[in-house]
Amino acid sequence: MIYANGPMSVKKEQIVRKTKAHEYVVDEHGTKKAVIVPIEEYEAFQELLEDLDDLSVIIERQNDEQIPYEEVRERLKRDGLL
Repeated sequence: MIYANGPMSVKKEQIVRKTKAHEYVVDEHGTKKAVIVPIEEYEAFQELLEDLDDLSVIIERQNDEQIPYEEVRERLKRDGLL
């Protein structure tokens, strides 16, 4: 059986390293090339990355000009977007 993930394909026999709940895909030299994790852990990791991205945007924009909510609302109404 062949597992394919983008440009990398490995034979099932090459998935040999297992630590806790993670399995590693290794090449013929035993070098780790990918990790297999439970889907719940992957989804939690994705959420964490999204939260960190949001925080980086907040930090990046912390010194930007702030516009009061009412002014933004009026602009949107004026432009037909609200």
